[in-house]
Amino acid sequence: MKKLLKILKYAVLSIIGILVVIVLVVYLKMANSSKNNMALLGDEAPTLRHNGTPYRDLNKNGKLDVYEDPNASPEDRANDLVDQMNLEEKAGAMFVTMIGTTPDGEPMEKPILSSDPINIIMSFMLPSNSEMIARKKMNSFNILATLDAERYAKYNNTVQKIAERTRLGIPITLATDPRHGTENNPGASLFTPSFSQWPSSLGLAATRDTLLVRDFGDIARQEYTAVGFRLALHPMADLATEPRWGRTNGTFGEDAHLSALMTKAYVLGFQGDSLTKTSVACMTKHFSGGGPQEKGEDAHFPYGREQVYPGDNFDYHVIPFTEGAFAAKTAQIMPYYGIPVDQTSENVAFGFNREIITTLLRDSLKFKGVVCTDWNIITDSKMGEGRAWGVEDLSYKQRVKKVLDAGCDQFGGENVPELIVELVNEGQISKARIDISVKRILLDKFRLGLFDDPYVDREEATKIAGKKEFRDKGKIAQAKSMVLLKNDKVLPLEKGTKVYAEGMLNPQAIDRYGSLVSDPEDADVVLTRISTPFDERSDYFLESFFHQGRLYYNDGEKNKILDLIEQKPSIVVVNLERPAILTDIDKASGALFGEFGTSDEVLAEVLFGQTAPSGKLPFELPSSWEAVEHQKEDVPYDSKNPLYPFGHGLSYD
Repeated sequence: MKKLLKILKYAVLSIIGILVVIVLVVYLKMANSSKNNMALLGDEAPTLRHNGTPYRDLNKNGKLDVYEDPNASPEDRANDLVDQMNLEEKAGAMFVTMIGTTPDGEPMEKPILSSDPINIIMSFMLPSNSEMIARKKMNSFNILATLDAERYAKYNNTVQKIAERTRLGIPITLATDPRHGTENNPGASLFTPSFSQWPSSLGLAATRDTLLVRDFGDIARQEYTAVGFRLALHPMADLATEPRWGRTNGTFGEDAHLSALMTKAYVLGFQGDSLTKTSVACMTKHFSGGGPQEKGEDAHFPYGREQVYPGDNFDYHVIPFTEGAFAAKTAQIMPYYGIPVDQTSENVAFGFNREIITTLLRDSLKFKGVVCTDWNIITDSKMGEGRAWGVEDLSYKQRVKKVLDAGCDQFGGENVPELIVELVNEGQISKARIDISVKRILLDKFRLGLFDDPYVDREEATKIAGKKEFRDKGKIAQAKSMVLLKNDKVLPLEKGTKVYAEGMLNPQAIDRYGSLVSDPEDADVVLTRISTPFDERSDYFLESFFHQGRLYYNDGEKNKILDLIEQKPSIVVVNLERPAILTDIDKASGALFGEFGTSDEVLAEVLFGQTAPSGKLPFELPSSWEAVEHQKEDVPYDSKNPLYPFGHGLSYD
């Protein structure tokens, strides 16, 4: 036995030693690569004056070029810069992808150790900042890391200084997925405590308050610009007509006209009436509507590649774009991964589909802004296969060509500009075609003022991001988004009511108005917070972040809830990230709430009547799984005998 343990000991030590050597080799290789990349950069851009007006001499030639002139029009500046760019620089501008930051807000150049597994993964899986900026000549990136405001600002200023040292000094556009909710999903949204906290898009829709939604957009704009984010990879104008869909939580619900109102207000809040130096550009997604996923399976994964229209309702899903996003002049558009089955002459995904991007979006709807693909539709990576649904047999280069032929301008989640260079040099794509897309991308940079001053004040960032008045407004929205589904004279609770609570992160919030007890026997009411059920999946890395599949509670989950709420008068609060089936729970409860990202503090205020609920359901709640299975994926509120219809919501009056 001792001999066996000794052998195991040496085997483990040998494995650890090999891993240490591998990590060391990777570290040294990346460190050397970073050094070589940085050597490609030139001097920083001096600030000069022309007729008394200061300007940044971005190409370091000692004179004022049109693209450097803050008084020239964005159109003239973009034309001048496109003329000065070489093919490699143009190709680099046509990519936007994830970029790594250290926990201290420094550019990720080498592997790091971190308490955040996302940081470790990114440090090993992503190219270094210097490789993408200096070598690949890219200048648009999205950040996945969660930092405080000062470190975000520090990172922005550091990478902008690196970009300033490139040949033409083209500034970086930093983009981000939503950061103001309570959900953390690297494929869709990012929890960021340094910003104010708001309900999800479903919650915003539940308020039915477009002024509040525009206020949210304006506050988020201020927090974003304070730290350097200038491109929002949102909102989602998709319709949640298929209740099983794993991205329902990011939508404004299932009604096209409500979604259009919310989308318009949202974009106006971020951008203003037009794109200016104080705006955050919106990349509204996912044209032409990513909601009708077959059986609700998401198109991030191969089994969810098909969007279906059994109700012949394709046009309904375009309404939030035509009446919402385009009415608000959204700067950019992102198509989704899915294949709109039998809606065009070719069953290929939206980003590869010329009839969707050019015929419909460009020619028919007259959209003139940037169209950027969803992330990773070209290449396979350590995160999984390229989501090239419908064109899986094409080579990477052929996929790039098909996207460009479809009419898209930019590639999301990719860093292969060399493929565009090859296509142009081989005569498969014209330089004129490339220039069209590059100009669109540059126009937004000029309109946002990035060429004149891309830097932010680190001290000011900490004062703006998450300031009290912003957080207070977010709490108002949280309360207003709560939907009272049922109330058998249980609510509002009287002051001093003894409450037994489960499922709360901060149950002590009850003590502010009532009395928290540790045993249901001692309680006047029992309170439980529950989540929407889903199927656990693990075939793909991102699956653990996407809640898909069943909407019913299994016997174990349901019995646990019922055993508690049948003891005393009860209040059930369910986080509705999708339309949960609550039929049995509804029958057993005294009061039932739907919420969309409400803190325990705000919940306590609503329960004790400090704030009255006023939210309305942004989707219907089905009464059975059988009813869900018989719904048509593209049709809104078509569930048979729903438990609660779209628009339902009670008050205390």
